[in-house]
Amino acid sequence: MRVLSPMSVVVIVTSVTTILYAQQTKASTPTAAKPAAAATTTPPANNDAKTSPSAGDQTKPDTPSEAYAYEPSGRRDPFLTLIGPSNDMRSRKGEGAAGMAVAEISVRGVLESRGKLVAMVKGPDSKTYIVHQGDKLLDGAIKSITPQGLVIEQDVNDPLSVVKQREVRKLLRGLEDAK
Repeated sequence: MRVLSPMSVVVIVTSVTTILYAQQTKASTPTAAKPAAAATTTPPANNDAKTSPSAGDQTKPDTPSEAYAYEPSGRRDPFLTLIGPSNDMRSRKGEGAAGMAVAEISVRGVLESRGKLVAMVKGPDSKTYIVHQGDKLLDGAIKSITPQGLVIEQDVNDPLSVVKQREVRKLLRGLEDAK
């Protein structure tokens, strides 16, 4: 026969005591409080069996009637950016060429109209638009139009960048393929 050490006996007794205590408090808290509250708040109007609370109602556990609501208490929202307010380009999107970003357009042609050069650009919707020098885009403006393509002044949307604008050249599609 094997003899248990005194330390093993203490550990076993402690764990059994903890389990029994947890079961007693779990069993006594919700079910014992509800029947007592139901008995004091419901006065018997008649001695009919229909008006008295049934035994099945007394054994139901309490369900929380309120939904959980988070209260920030002055703390910041962890999902907002720390860099600064974001100026979402999609929210200020316009119609035509003013609603397209520099990266979304490609130059389809350059032609002369009334002594000035105008460009035909293709947008992400596969439609062709006519743009002139000085026209605004979603994230920039057309600086100049050359026979080879467009020169666009693009706004840089990087808070860590020292440069706030950069010059982007969009060449005719045939000239881009040649390079």
